[in-house]
Amino acid sequence: MEFDFLSPVDDEIIHYIKGLSSQHLGSKVAFHTNKDFPDTDQIKIAIVGVLENRGNSNAFEEVDLTAIRKELYSLFPGNWQSPIADLGDILPGNSLEDTFFALQKVASKLIRKGIIPIVIGGTQDLTYPLYRAYDSLEQMVNLVSIDSKFDFGKQEEGISTNSYLSKIILDEPNNLFNYSNVGYQTYYNSQEEIDLIEKLYFDAYRLGEISNNIELAEPVFRDADIVSIDLNSVKSSYSGNFITFTPNGFDGKEICSLSRYAGISDKVSSLGIFNHNNKKEESVLVSQIIWYFIEGVNYRSNEYPFGTRENYLKYIVPLETEELVFYKSNKTDRWWIEINFFSGQHNKLKKNTLLPCSHEEYLTACNQEIPERWWKAQRKNSI
Repeated sequence: MEFDFLSPVDDEIIHYIKGLSSQHLGSKVAFHTNKDFPDTDQIKIAIVGVLENRGNSNAFEEVDLTAIRKELYSLFPGNWQSPIADLGDILPGNSLEDTFFALQKVASKLIRKGIIPIVIGGTQDLTYPLYRAYDSLEQMVNLVSIDSKFDFGKQEEGISTNSYLSKIILDEPNNLFNYSNVGYQTYYNSQEEIDLIEKLYFDAYRLGEISNNIELAEPVFRDADIVSIDLNSVKSSYSGNFITFTPNGFDGKEICSLSRYAGISDKVSSLGIFNHNNKKEESVLVSQIIWYFIEGVNYRSNEYPFGTRENYLKYIVPLETEELVFYKSNKTDRWWIEINFFSGQHNKLKKNTLLPCSHEEYLTACNQEIPERWWKAQRKNSI
């Protein structure tokens, strides 16, 4: 029933793929056509287009994903084992809420079946129904946004591409455990918004910070459920987007590296790529962002969830007031830090969980400094 919201892939794409060689990605993908729908029991990754842009009052063109699909399917796949399907598009509903409902139902069905949806839009407010898709899973959700803005907006303006985060934070049921922004640019965000990020113990990393050391972002994605990419976070000289001119932002290599980090995360179960401007130049970049995400999925190490810690080296760092415990994977050399969760305010019962971190944070602790990631997690869980 949920998949009834999906319309088939356009015949133009199907005819285009028939003209490609058997080595191209298009020949390796199952397609939703007028005659056939892919067997969802046989796929791991599903591409879903959402032709909705009413979240942007300045939008003047309908969403067209034809160029993205042509660019993507003309690429050559890596040594991939995860089956892929293109399930077609969700068409705009009578209202924006109708489209949200359709995307929520489709994404929820896919996630429950263990299929990773790659949602291509459309405006970034589509992140909201993607987040709501986890309601049926009854779990807390970690959201990572690659964006130059926090997208809080104003409540009275309603939900839009620039205000969806406010709705996620305020609406019930509130399943948001953590929000992380990767690549914000200070001059696009008010001091009030920056202070709110701090007050809520959310994580935010400036563009320059990540560009100077892209590896800082890897632990952020390792703990994410949803990754939402705003294409306006990429500088125009690399995206070809001169409609919304962006002089500063990630370059093509950086945004693809971030997408691969999202893919290799064992925990990421949905990806959204939003604010596409219909231009061929940007379609080339979007196709490569998707390619790197799929590449990452195929190289997952399956280290999450943790069943045993036998395959990890344990490091204990004594500080003046705390004793920090780190774990390093023998398999991938990735690092985690142990966080204590207290079960009650008036007793000493507690359980431990592991939070992804970097080697640099372990070195910080060795220099007798508590990593910011650790104390934010502790403060958040003491509220």
